[in-house]
Amino acid sequence: MKLRYERFGAWVKLDEPPAVVALDRDGVRALGKDGGDHWRDDAPPTPPIEVHLAVTQRCGAGCEGCYLDARPDGLEPPLEVLLARMDALAEAGVMTVAFGGGEPVTRDDLGVLADAARARGLTPVLTTSGLGLSAARVARLGLQGFAQVNVSYDGGAEAYAQVRGFDGAHAAEAAITLLSQSGVRVGVNVVLTSATLAALPETLRRARAIGASEAQLLRYKPAGRAASLDYLARRLTPEQVLAFPAMLRALSVEHAPAGFSIRIDCSMVPFLAGDPALYASPELLVRAGIFGCEGGQALASVKVDGHVAPCSFVPTTALLAEGLVRDHQHDPDLTRWRAYPSTAPEPCASCAIASVCKGGCKAVSTFVDGVHGPDPECPRVRAHRADGARGAPS
Repeated sequence: MKLRYERFGAWVKLDEPPAVVALDRDGVRALGKDGGDHWRDDAPPTPPIEVHLAVTQRCGAGCEGCYLDARPDGLEPPLEVLLARMDALAEAGVMTVAFGGGEPVTRDDLGVLADAARARGLTPVLTTSGLGLSAARVARLGLQGFAQVNVSYDGGAEAYAQVRGFDGAHAAEAAITLLSQSGVRVGVNVVLTSATLAALPETLRRARAIGASEAQLLRYKPAGRAASLDYLARRLTPEQVLAFPAMLRALSVEHAPAGFSIRIDCSMVPFLAGDPALYASPELLVRAGIFGCEGGQALASVKVDGHVAPCSFVPTTALLAEGLVRDHQHDPDLTRWRAYPSTAPEPCASCAIASVCKGGCKAVSTFVDGVHGPDPECPRVRAHRADGARGAPS
């Protein structure tokens, strides 16, 4: 067990089962520990506990909505550079490193990277499209060294093609099956669009049937090649957003007895504001371990050039990975992200779940509204703006 003190209490890293758990101060004291100066209200902010580390910008898939705009000839940092970056992450107190790209399995040294992460006290996880994976390559890459491998899987042939522009469903399904049979814990990343949301129940049933143990539901975001007007057509409709909490509840009830867990990415938390029961009981979200926007706080991203971003879908700051220990609390961009929602305007300022949601997705608000502000696709934000428009003088 590894503890990292925070103002609220501490993050606790468990080895078995592998997990990171947030404990409040009373929970930490029950372990016989005390945070001391870390628990002062004026204690400085701490570095993130999870970092998404881009190990390559190379990928030949050509997905229409690639947030990185990855290409076959993209930049790929040498091993020694990535090892130095992991040294910095470990020194900063990071607990989980998520290897991404581009397509990470194009590297032949993934097993070395996984071993190096564990040697530094970091739990390595990986995201892949699954394209080109074979039993021999799984063994050669040492993918068994990862705590979990998530395969991008947006559904059957039609749904997959609607999200990515080509039918890669068969390759993704083959990768899920192969990894599971190889003893690797497998999850799926499912990107949701207006055209594919209806297929989600069948997508999850299929993923579970072929060996996945978890699904991470991801919002389609306007970053990279997806930062175009086409985003407005692909995003979930207001009606779908309102119906999403009930769908999520039904899917959780269906799959939980089989041990198949369903998570939503932090950008989807504002959608829960449209559910009256959840909005009236925000403590339910806290107890369920649901986090809204953690960009620049518990989460950060290190791009292939070594620059840090608050999350994978937004531009980098001036900070480099090597400065996470020394400079993270002074970086103005990270400071601005941490300050939200305390600096947020209405309706975030009076929202019952603001402390959980943290204002929603800033990648979306920046693209749609041009500001680092309230998520324009949140049901409460939509209603607030509609009320303002009705009350405006003609």
